[in-house]
Amino acid sequence: MVNPADRRAADRASRGLDRGSDRTSDQLDPAGDGHLDPVALAARLIGIDSVNPDLSPGGAGEAEIAAWCARWLTIRGFEVHLLEERAGRPSVVGIKRGTGGGRSLMLNAHLDTVGVAGYEGDPFAAERHSGRLHGRGAFDTKGGMAAVLVAAERATLSPLAGDLLVTLVADEEFGSLGTAEVLRRFSADAAIVVEPSELSLTVAHRGFAWFELTLHGRAAHGSMPEQGVDAIRHAGLVLRALDELHAGIERKPAHPLLGHGTVRVSMITGGADAATVAPSCTLTIERRTLPGETPDTVEAGLRALLENLAAETADFAFDLTRLVARGAFEADPDWPIVQLLAEQAERVLGRPVVHRGEPFWTDAGLVREAGIPCLLFGVDGGGAHAPTEWATEESIRQVAEILEDTIIAVCG
Repeated sequence: MVNPADRRAADRASRGLDRGSDRTSDQLDPAGDGHLDPVALAARLIGIDSVNPDLSPGGAGEAEIAAWCARWLTIRGFEVHLLEERAGRPSVVGIKRGTGGGRSLMLNAHLDTVGVAGYEGDPFAAERHSGRLHGRGAFDTKGGMAAVLVAAERATLSPLAGDLLVTLVADEEFGSLGTAEVLRRFSADAAIVVEPSELSLTVAHRGFAWFELTLHGRAAHGSMPEQGVDAIRHAGLVLRALDELHAGIERKPAHPLLGHGTVRVSMITGGADAATVAPSCTLTIERRTLPGETPDTVEAGLRALLENLAAETADFAFDLTRLVARGAFEADPDWPIVQLLAEQAERVLGRPVVHRGEPFWTDAGLVREAGIPCLLFGVDGGGAHAPTEWATEESIRQVAEILEDTIIAVCG
């Protein structure tokens, strides 16, 4: 087996690029050697507005940053594919083909960020102080994306046996259309999804399903409510039944990393006016799920709950529509990609690496559903989706080194 540390040292020595001498000139040019420093590269990426327009109307989207990254990869000899099924929302796939006989690895990071309304200071200034890089996306996840690009460049200084795929995707923060589009065309033996895991290995996360429930009543004058069917009153019955469902979920054994699933009503609207019995009421229901719970089984459970109410309550009528659903994710600790990434992380960090789960959903769920063993790993910092956001410069460099060595271990 190739020793990643020995291979990395030899490659970088041949180029005069030891870790203490990363150059930081030419920071505005994708061809500049300065971008072999992942912190300088992360700062440049933060400076490109890529706010997701589906989250923030008028957001810049991914076109500019995708073009910049495509050029960066092209200059470094990657075979570059630009995917854009939805106009203005491109994703980039850069491939370094192996010499043959090796395993392939996909690195996935997202190009888009959440909005900047209420951000304290200039979200695109990429300010550096006290060992931290600040700006929208520094933590989620342009610090990690810079580490991916630098690791890919360094690891392929000499040919690998297996293919390396760098996938930089649109729309992770909203609908995941970028990763879905990539997976329709490309695959790999294993994948690492770069998200801000604080230098831990994220090996599980919850899934989610959103439903719209419409309750049908019958309007009547408010002075004669017995002549109508009050949809808002029926909504109260639903809320009580969902509380009982939540209590049942809490009574089940907890997942060791994810705890329990959840159910809640996130929005409710209904009624016509103050003097009329409500003819309809609509609830948006969110169900957060655990591994083993599929969208179909979750929907079946909700339907059973509602059908029981209909059997017990006169004139209870409803329509339930699934809006969107994503399954939970869980990695097998025995997968080679999990063990290899853990080994490289522990060597670079000098300590055992923590395995953890996340309450939120990520594109790793789609990658796993495509049959690719994967996990999440990324930089340390804070402020994702918050008024200030930052990543530690040290962790950006550490993630680049860990990914570089993992690429060599997997593909070499």
